[in-house]
Amino acid sequence: MAFFNKNSKSFIKLILIIYFLQITALNGQLRVGFYSERCHNAESIVSTVVKEASQREPRMPAMLLRLHFHDCFVQGCDGSILIDNVKEAERNAFGHEGLGGFAEIQKAKTQLETQCPAVVSCADIVALAARDAVVLAGGAFYEVETGRRDGRVSDLSFAEKMPDVDDSIEVLKQKFKTKGFTEKDLVILSGAHTIGTTACFFMPKRLHNFTGKSDADPSINPKFLPELRSKCPKNGDVNVRISLDNLSEKKFDDQIMHNIKNGFAVIASDARLYDDNITRAVVNSYLQTEISDLNTSSSFEKDFGLAMVKLGRLEVKTGLLGEIRKISEFSHGTSQN
Repeated sequence: MAFFNKNSKSFIKLILIIYFLQITALNGQLRVGFYSERCHNAESIVSTVVKEASQREPRMPAMLLRLHFHDCFVQGCDGSILIDNVKEAERNAFGHEGLGGFAEIQKAKTQLETQCPAVVSCADIVALAARDAVVLAGGAFYEVETGRRDGRVSDLSFAEKMPDVDDSIEVLKQKFKTKGFTEKDLVILSGAHTIGTTACFFMPKRLHNFTGKSDADPSINPKFLPELRSKCPKNGDVNVRISLDNLSEKKFDDQIMHNIKNGFAVIASDARLYDDNITRAVVNSYLQTEISDLNTSSSFEKDFGLAMVKLGRLEVKTGLLGEIRKISEFSHGTSQN
């Protein structure tokens, strides 16, 4: 009986250890330098791909930044936005119209698979590429936590709650709140529109039928409205691209905040940030000029980096959850941003 008890205790102890290890794996944590031992040059490979792509296509930084946001906002940062081998893929949702950068993610993945097979997730590549895109556009460097695993599910219906360009400020706040973001996060992440372009596809209501009476959004500066309407005329080509920030489209800075305050925001959702007391106060906090030693641009860039780290933690899969895909699973399409 004593022999049985001794072995029983050892067996139970072994089971508890295995159980603890499984729980630890299931609840794995993101951390900076996750690939430092198993694939030490993972980040440099992604950085090189992003740099080369940006030299060929000036809009690439904005594309990759937007891709990361759209991936994370639907099912978390799990690379599901890349999947396109199912009938109703998530990436085909209306809210994802015009996404680009897929080929660049695949190129980085291919190189990483050659050097470190089945180690680096597509989700982490997307997150790293977004950071490198910000830096290339002149924004501040921020450390990217890695260790995400890739999701296996892609469903168009999951993207129904993506922020929409014509959402009211109340709806925008609620959509971000549902994901654990504050009003400040909403403003800062919207600040990504300091670089890149949009399409006239997203402008008709704001420019030509805001209240259903063939009118324009009254928040548009009267000096700016004719310019926008000339670029996106009623019944014109919806594929025409226009800068989200006329003054510094390719530079990551705080100019977008000035545009929002002064009525020069291009898309409606950016303009709506000035409709609410809380979000308006956040916008104004980056425009303080009375304090001579306050570098508002640097302040915005720092806060943007912090917001991106928070975004990158959204509903991630780590440990034994998800998988490490060998390819990003996408089909070639038209890239726009």
